[in-house]
Amino acid sequence: MNAWANWKSGFDAWENATATLVETWMKSPLVLVPGGHALAMAMRAKAKNDDRLAKFWSTMGLPTRRDQERLLHAVGQLNSKIIDLEDQLADAGTRARQANHPPAKPSRRAVAGA
Repeated sequence: MNAWANWKSGFDAWENATATLVETWMKSPLVLVPGGHALAMAMRAKAKNDDRLAKFWSTMGLPTRRDQERLLHAVGQLNSKIIDLEDQLADAGTRARQANHPPAKPSRRAVAGA
């Protein structure tokens, strides 16, 4: 057996044993509970930081993320209303043209030639 195959078989055996051990360890409440608490603390710290930044920017007179999202939503609604009004205007213009110009009657020659 060559050196590479020998090393590979040893590595595979080590990897399988280690993977099994780490998998059971990661499912253990001894790891999950402190990890969950750490994640909750990190999320609370992020929320506090976001609130502080929003207050800072609002005192500087700049819009916060919430202000920007609210404004973007209003712009989207206005854009939708404008598109609807443009469609209504185009439909009204089409109806007005059709009312002013009824379809042409066939000429006598076209009727006589048929």
